[in-house]
Amino acid sequence: MPNRLAKETSPYLQQHGENPVDWYPWGEEAFRRAREEDKPVHLSVGYAACHWCHVMAHESFENSDVASLMNERFVNIKVDRQERPDIDEIYQKVVQMMRQGGGWPLTVFMTPAGEPFFGGTYFPREDRYGRPGFVRLLDGLSEAWKTKRSDIRGQVEQFLRGYVVLEEHLFEGEAPDGEDIPLEAARSFAENTDPRYGGLGSAPKFPNPACHDLVLRAYHRTHEPTLLRSLERTLDRMADGGIYDHLGGGFARYSVDERWAVPHFEKMLYDNGQLVKLYADAYRLTGNQKWRRVFEDSIAYVLRDMTHAGAGRDGGGFYASEDADSEGEEGKFYVWTPTAVNAVLGKQDGEIACRAYGVSEQGNFEHGVPARSLRALLRGRVSRSRREIAA
Repeated sequence: MPNRLAKETSPYLQQHGENPVDWYPWGEEAFRRAREEDKPVHLSVGYAACHWCHVMAHESFENSDVASLMNERFVNIKVDRQERPDIDEIYQKVVQMMRQGGGWPLTVFMTPAGEPFFGGTYFPREDRYGRPGFVRLLDGLSEAWKTKRSDIRGQVEQFLRGYVVLEEHLFEGEAPDGEDIPLEAARSFAENTDPRYGGLGSAPKFPNPACHDLVLRAYHRTHEPTLLRSLERTLDRMADGGIYDHLGGGFARYSVDERWAVPHFEKMLYDNGQLVKLYADAYRLTGNQKWRRVFEDSIAYVLRDMTHAGAGRDGGGFYASEDADSEGEEGKFYVWTPTAVNAVLGKQDGEIACRAYGVSEQGNFEHGVPARSLRALLRGRVSRSRREIAA
């Protein structure tokens, strides 16, 4: 039987409309029931293109035994973070305060007043990956709700104090007079850029287009060589890596490694919108033709794959994201083997393409299956690859 989410407008919530979980959308109805029945609230936040959201759904939310436990002991709320980023931002801080980094699916347990007392991200159904199983977590938290309410209250108070500290930290201090704060920030980003692979931070590594845009604008104003070098390193390494789709254009949301090699395969409109502008502005300032190809191909990807059929004068718009999974398998749409490449391009051109794009029998990802026609996407690129390899 469909649950309440089947009538929601969010595609992500609709994906859970057939779950045996007695889901509620975010709203007063769910919290009123929690108050009346004195039950804790389980909040699950995700989005339609999220791979680990799908995994947790298949493992737990579609399982009748797990759903029965959830329904018996909790009031369960499902939220689409693309529809309600405000709710996601509030409760994402719970996981960050627990030093788990945050991410999706976001899993938070709270009182009927919406006060959090425990949080995390993905939990496997049973203990695995060094994480407690979701079933064990449900048992433990529901028992604590019944027998250790004072301990839970203590956890709530700690989180509430944490929110206050975060807010105070956000607004504390004043910018010194007479200093060029944007330039100092740009210099800091450049100094902290990965000297080998570019980008900020380590694995998992995310593009940070707003930070690099600040570096670009600071360089435009000052022409400091260190700013340009950090930007070149980042833009080149991202464009050369697996986070960039060399066939279809566009960038994946992040790389699971520090080298930009293996992407987490979903593509987000907001990432590609910012990265298109960054590469276009960098090309305009430097004349780097490689960066021009990147932003032109990324624009072509958005127009081809992320534009709703009704866009234009008749309405429509853009899709927010493209799923990481295809046919229930992570990355299947994007992963290739040498055999698959040769079958499409022929042996001679296939070997050139494999050399140019690093396709090998060993591979760098756990799956390797053909997914779509290379010929149209590689038109003109094999001859370019010949020149680049010869050079």
